[in-house]
Amino acid sequence: MPTNLSTLRPPKGATANRKRVGRGMGSGMGKTSTRGHKGQRSRSGSRLMRGFEGGQMPLHRRLPKRGFTNIFRTEYAIINLDRLAELGEQNITHEVLVNHGLARKNDLVKVLGDGELKSAINIQAHKFSKSAQEKITRAGGKAELIGGAAPQNGKTRKPESKQENKKQKK
Repeated sequence: MPTNLSTLRPPKGATANRKRVGRGMGSGMGKTSTRGHKGQRSRSGSRLMRGFEGGQMPLHRRLPKRGFTNIFRTEYAIINLDRLAELGEQNITHEVLVNHGLARKNDLVKVLGDGELKSAINIQAHKFSKSAQEKITRAGGKAELIGGAAPQNGKTRKPESKQENKKQKK
């Protein structure tokens, strides 16, 4: 038999008819409509919470907690010297990095010393690694720190004692 578009069929068992529940006893899924007798899941409108395991301690609570997340951590956009050398610019500011897609507008920028500089570059960033600073000065460039290296997140330190509290009020 020649194979063409009119003779193509899916393999046997690949397609199945939709399960039509509640259509009488002759359907094989009559009376309880495959829900069984009694119990929470047999009732209409029943919904269990995600991860519910019938009263057994759920998996997400059985597993141990690992690690620690510091909510006051400051995130930096990390840029290596070899990426800065590829830009081909003498003065690199935060705006230049944003325009080239190396950092976002509100990112704090940290420069790391991976790669070599062949020409002098003046770089403005919030932080520099020691190796990056050395390589920049060795190439004849300048590494300038931008103010506001560590944002305070709107929080202030609480005084530890009553005496310290009185000193702060004066």
